[in-house]
Amino acid sequence: MKKLKRSERLVDMTQYLLTKPHTLIPLTTFAERYGAAKSSISEDLAIIKDVFENEGIGELQTLAGAAGGVQYIPKLHKEHAYAFAEKLCHQLEQPDRILPGGYLYMSDLLGQPSLMNEAGKIIATAFADRDIDVVMTVETKGIPLAYATAAQLNLPVVLVRRDHQVTEGSAVSINYVSGSHKSIHTMSLSRRALKEQSRVLIVDDFMKAGGTIQGMVDLLGEFNAEVAGVGVLVESGAVESEERLLEDYISLARLSDVDSKTKMIKVTPGNYFEQ
Repeated sequence: MKKLKRSERLVDMTQYLLTKPHTLIPLTTFAERYGAAKSSISEDLAIIKDVFENEGIGELQTLAGAAGGVQYIPKLHKEHAYAFAEKLCHQLEQPDRILPGGYLYMSDLLGQPSLMNEAGKIIATAFADRDIDVVMTVETKGIPLAYATAAQLNLPVVLVRRDHQVTEGSAVSINYVSGSHKSIHTMSLSRRALKEQSRVLIVDDFMKAGGTIQGMVDLLGEFNAEVAGVGVLVESGAVESEERLLEDYISLARLSDVDSKTKMIKVTPGNYFEQ
């Protein structure tokens, strides 16, 4: 790479770090990339570190020693996350989102990359300090959020299927109870998709009583895997506490009430902001 001015080097270095979250980068990588001394690189990183932390972009963690380096940990300040949650709640409260049966239309929001990237960064922030191997979700609507979260954590995504696909090879299947009518469904996961004893972050777009997520938890038990955390975009607040199958989870928004007659929807920031 050609010799850059310091201002140019700072811009390029910042971009490099942002595209490689949770990746340990040796100082020699930057020194060779820019033809600069390690002392100069360290000074540049100190500037970037201050900006990242002051602006709520994330943290730069430095590891000393021959095998050391620097890694970028995406972390969003609570106030920035709360502003996003309020915006999300406002969008979810639009009267035309009410579907027959009191369901809420969310597919348009789940299809917005910028919105999912922001939500994914908040969930990644909540679990940034946990030891996680993979992000898991069940097809299909939770996929955008799962990939957005995994991108911030620099982790692979594992998809649980509702119907086993022959292209997945041999799989483990279980039955689970979901929905207000307590109906029985099936989910499956390819044996090749997840290593045994993996630590898994479960991500989903919506949770009512938690039957689908509990199904994923049970499925992980078949792989001797461990649940490292659960993050959902929206939870239903209308569920009685004794009906909730999960206790340890974070949500970004809470659907408190849907009135089909008056077309009124009430959504508030989720339990992540109560912690």
